[in-house]
Amino acid sequence: MQAMQPAPHDSSDPLAGISVLERGWLSSNNVLLHGAPGEAGAWLIDSSHVNHAEQTVACVREALAGQPLAGIANTHLHSDHCGGNAALQRAFGLRARVPASLLQAVREWDEERLSYRATGQLCERFEAGGAIAAGDAIEVGGRRWEALAAPGHDPDSLMFFDAAHGVLLSADALWEQGFGVVFPEVAGEPGFDDVGATLDLIAALPLRIVIPGHGRPFDDIAGALARARARLRAFQTEPARHARHAVKVLLKYHLMEVGVQSRDDLLQWAQAAPLLQGVTRHAAPGSSVEGLCQALLDELVAAGALKREGERYQDA
Repeated sequence: MQAMQPAPHDSSDPLAGISVLERGWLSSNNVLLHGAPGEAGAWLIDSSHVNHAEQTVACVREALAGQPLAGIANTHLHSDHCGGNAALQRAFGLRARVPASLLQAVREWDEERLSYRATGQLCERFEAGGAIAAGDAIEVGGRRWEALAAPGHDPDSLMFFDAAHGVLLSADALWEQGFGVVFPEVAGEPGFDDVGATLDLIAALPLRIVIPGHGRPFDDIAGALARARARLRAFQTEPARHARHAVKVLLKYHLMEVGVQSRDDLLQWAQAAPLLQGVTRHAAPGSSVEGLCQALLDELVAAGALKREGERYQDA
């Protein structure tokens, strides 16, 4: 994990008053928006994966440097962005605010609506303290962070934009080298056009720097947008390419989550995950989940993204 420490609040640095806790790819970045004097405290955006929950609590405590934590908010509720919510709730007595469209699903803990059953991923149950919708704002550190709808990677996803300083918390809508898997497309629903519309929205914002959900903050926004649009065009031209990419991501993510797994157990997990059953129809019509996953596991090993020892696989 890498931590970018905040500059003083009166600095002209667009990242003044912000701690960016850059995490590994199993976990989202944590962005701590420090409170200014006289405010209730800091706000944390996203809480990483449950496997790293205790580390998240420790890292947040260190970054707070004695300042109170006044609030937690999630950009979206994929397991790598909200898996630390429950641990943070226990540690700080705070319930996270979640995208408004998912508030009821969290309260009922509807794992189907929250995607955890479909993807076969882990997330500790947590309680929501309220909702955030597009147009709402978090005011902290003398800044106003407006929530912007960012469908595409996830239909319920939000970004947070500080117009005065030109800073965008882009979650998985834009990375320095692309964007997150377009999960609606994986589930057989349209999503590519939403990705394009969100990229257009980002391009229209007066930005100085982007803090993504994964990877380092970056200021070459035009370059990142160009790379993202090229990637999107390739997926639109060849949807099966995106589907195969999505299966690779899900396989690698699962192995990051569990550490190491036998071939039989890994393929059993894949066959039981509804999303993988569905995406196989797009990625390799007529193939079985087992056959597609085995072929893609071989590709991941050949590319050095996974390791295989005998009949056991692990993240590289």
